[in-house]
Amino acid sequence: MAEITAAHVKQLREKTGAGMMDAKKALVENNGDEAAAIEWLRAKGLSKAAKKSGRAAAEGLVAVKVSADGKTGAIVELNSETDFVSRNDSFQSALAGIANVALNTDGSVEKILAAPAPEGSGTVEDMIKNMIATIGENMTLRRAGKVTATKVATYVHNAVVPGMGKVGVLVALDGSGDLEDTGRKVAMHIAATSPAAATTAELDPALIESEKRVLTEQARESGKPDAVIEKMIVGRMQKFYKEVVLVEQPYIMDSDKTVGEFLKAQGATLKGFVHFKLGEGVEKEETDFAAEVASMTKGS
Repeated sequence: MAEITAAHVKQLREKTGAGMMDAKKALVENNGDEAAAIEWLRAKGLSKAAKKSGRAAAEGLVAVKVSADGKTGAIVELNSETDFVSRNDSFQSALAGIANVALNTDGSVEKILAAPAPEGSGTVEDMIKNMIATIGENMTLRRAGKVTATKVATYVHNAVVPGMGKVGVLVALDGSGDLEDTGRKVAMHIAATSPAAATTAELDPALIESEKRVLTEQARESGKPDAVIEKMIVGRMQKFYKEVVLVEQPYIMDSDKTVGEFLKAQGATLKGFVHFKLGEGVEKEETDFAAEVASMTKGS
């Protein structure tokens, strides 16, 4: 049996982030073989991570990244259970690496997770699972996107570090002029207004039908004839499009113009956009903090 020293345990802890007792046990179980101990801890850590995977992860950060030539942009959202974890350097470093990986894939979560991790061995999915085991919180790569055009501009609202924050936007433009400046201004507009689609043609048909049903029911309460109601719906749907369609929205920096008119005046053509707001659509678990503390102190 190889001698297990405090220095060996310390070295393994620094490499894996494991607890002291877990690190010592791993070395004992593997006769002091550090590589085998790391694998042993990894297997144990992944087991722990699986237990945490059901916990709601609605905090975290959104990151944006643009290629060196400015023609491709990627955006990713990595969630954690608490905001505290997202402020951690290791979390932010991992997210930056994932954003870089996204630039070199098709931008789908599946391909990103299956890609080699930016640092170390294994895949991005393995890296996230190891972070879960080390930090002790559930984490998930929730969504990702990618756009390509002559110029991709970005905007991150209230960035905690460059390129990362709670709200991130990519805007892809073709055309002439200062596309960087134009794209950033449109990205800021998108962050403020959260449009559902770039154009009316790109709106989800289910969203259009749902809005029409609601407007029709409201109009029928007026008791007007169907022919009149149909005309009312046309007008109200036009108003709806101005609220949710990017190129139809009044531009926030000059409300006399629509975003579409602003783009045309700048010689730019919108090729697409991606807008992520952290935790959007995720149901957060409401926790009674006092009750949680009380439960932890029982029996102590």
